[in-house]
Amino acid sequence: MDSAAGTEPDRHYDTGTRLARFAGRILVVCPSCGGRAAVVPRPGLPAPNYSTELQFQPRRLACGGCGAVAGWEPEVRGAGLVGAVLGGSEDPFFGQPLWLQTRCAGEILWAYNEEHAAELSAYVCAGLRERSAERPTMSLYARLPSWMKRADNRSAVLAGLETLQALATRSAPAERSDAAYERGDRSRARSSMYFRGRPDEVRSLL
Repeated sequence: MDSAAGTEPDRHYDTGTRLARFAGRILVVCPSCGGRAAVVPRPGLPAPNYSTELQFQPRRLACGGCGAVAGWEPEVRGAGLVGAVLGGSEDPFFGQPLWLQTRCAGEILWAYNEEHAAELSAYVCAGLRERSAERPTMSLYARLPSWMKRADNRSAVLAGLETLQALATRSAPAERSDAAYERGDRSRARSSMYFRGRPDEVRSLL
């Protein structure tokens, strides 16, 4: 699995952490009751060697409130698997609104889970941000929208991330964020292809 981003007080060093690292457990709005559900790899699967493999593992959506369950399988295309494309305020497997999202600085701030929100907080509050030279454009932090990185939005973004952490402790339909409604704003222009038999080869195809 990818290593975590290094942090020190007021300093953040990006080691190349990707969004896929946080895709092992995604909190979503249940399509049945509107409460909090979780999207996780199907039970019984071996642990992935790389976080990017999480985009291709069969998934299960389960709600502890109403008992709803759904399944997802990657599409088979020739010798490969077509996996989920990460990013945006909808979960990439079932298309459900993320549970952890809130309005912030005129935009939508979202995270997959509590760990994701905490990592974003560490980045936003850092006064010094350093980037690894190894494939920097693939990093989660390099791909954050510019409004999250602006100094004049720091207080608002940190407050929004605290809101996401609080939302993670709630599960009732009435506790759903007013931002957590379907908008269809996730880009679907790209698909990810995984070639079976070669777990180290994961490519994004236009």
